[in-house]
Formats: sequence, structure tokens, C-alpha cells
Amino acid sequence: MGDLSRSFSRAEFACRCGCGFDAVSAMLVEVLQEVRDHFGQPVTVTSGCRCKAHNAKVGGSPRSQHLYGMAADIKVSGVSPATVYDFLIHRHPGELGLGRYPSWVHVDVRSGPAVRWGDV
Repeated sequence: MGDLSRSFSRAEFACRCGCGFDAVSAMLVEVLQEVRDHFGQPVTVTSGCRCKAHNAKVGGSPRSQHLYGMAADIKVSGVSPATVYDFLIHRHPGELGLGRYPSWVHVDVRSGPAVRWGDV
């Protein structure tokens, strides 16, 4: 049980540097809960909110949606990133920022048109 949704807690999204930044978008949590419910498997947030210093340390874009609590990099237990990516494209056509990588999927709820990148 989480404090943000049935499956997610604020601590999962907190900046990994320990600064305390954990203001995650409710819309992002809803999208990730859809992923959890659809696949019936745990979703691990490998990177959520990032302060400017941590974002720079990990090589994030200066315009990264992680800086605003609107992005998460995720892994779904037992499900390939390609399958997660395909689910999100079909579930949210024309929406979301999505990046597919060999071992995770980036999901963001930026305003504006859909953006896609990575190993697609």
C-alpha cells in the first residue's frame, strides 16, 4: 500500500541524493498505477524526482521532466521494456513523453505533444 496510490509511495519518487525533493505529479502516479494494474507486476521506480544537482550528476538533460516531478524511469518485474513501452503508446496515443532503453522505460507527463526517443 502506498500513500500516493494503491501501489506507490512518495518515498519511491524521492530524489536519490537525499535532498528531500519528492513532489511527484499525481498524473504520473496515475499512469504508473495503470501500468501496475495492467501487468499485475511490481513497478520499480529507478529514478523519479531529481534536484538540479543530482540531475547534473547523472547526466540528465537541463530540461528534464524529472526536475519537475513529472517523470520516472521504471522497470516492470518480468516484463520487457519494449512491452511496457508498447502498452503506454497504445494506452495514451499522442500523449506522454516516452523513452525506451534496454532495461527501463522513461515515462513523463509533460504538457504538449507526445515525445518519443531511445531504443525504439
